[in-house]
Amino acid sequence: MTAKIIDGVAVSAEIRADLKTRIAGLAGKGITPGLAVIMVGENPASKVYVRNKMKACADVGIKSFQFDFPKDVPQQTVLETIADLNERADIHGILVQLPLPPQFSISEILQTISVNKDVDGFHLYNVGGLVVGNTVFPPCTPYGVVKLLEHEHIEVEGKNVVVVGASNIVGKPMALMLMQREATVTICHVKTRNLAEFTILADILVVAAGHPNLIVPQMVRPGAVVIDVGINRLPNGKLVGDVDFEGVSKKASYITPVPGGVGPMTVTMLLANTVASAERVAGVAAG
Repeated sequence: MTAKIIDGVAVSAEIRADLKTRIAGLAGKGITPGLAVIMVGENPASKVYVRNKMKACADVGIKSFQFDFPKDVPQQTVLETIADLNERADIHGILVQLPLPPQFSISEILQTISVNKDVDGFHLYNVGGLVVGNTVFPPCTPYGVVKLLEHEHIEVEGKNVVVVGASNIVGKPMALMLMQREATVTICHVKTRNLAEFTILADILVVAAGHPNLIVPQMVRPGAVVIDVGINRLPNGKLVGDVDFEGVSKKASYITPVPGGVGPMTVTMLLANTVASAERVAGVAAG
């Protein structure tokens, strides 16, 4: 068996083409979706991520606003900036690029963002909404995984899903989103004893643990769907996921590559959440 590779770049392109159509419809109502991105400090990876987000906005027709602060900026200054952006009619989404310098209270920063502009899906209301099924914005990476599964017509209902990784950004919301779709979900992590005993049962295996090659072929059920959310840079500079791609792809039915799998979807779903926010303001049904 050779797994079908799920091309996140191609799926992202399809979604972005649809977003352009929706943005054109908003233009007819005099609305241009706007995304504000706040960055504190000079973290090199964060600068790359923000640049990519700005470019993605420009590609689909979202107006982006970047607010850069030095690492020693008072937290109150950032909070006041967020409060101002909450009131601006031309801003439909607000994103604070993480990580923040250690003196910041991340929870206080994130809870200051209006629920209706929290396009990253990190506000407590949006996280809690995942439990009861009425979140305003789903977090972007798990949302992207769901869209990949939908694109490939991979049935989730009734399936055994194992999520390896229990972070607030990916693992926990991923499990909740799949439970809403009536999957039977098990959450594991790198400290789970006898991890393979769980992963071998998975019809769908989602791995977001941040450990290169954590999942090897003998841990995967033949014909399983394997979604690799991990991204790790090896000492030789090569980017790899949490899954032994070469080995597991010979055993799985579907698999996502790294890079080019889940990664492109994360930014695309950020754009989708921003457009959905603008549509809500315009009073049109989100796509």
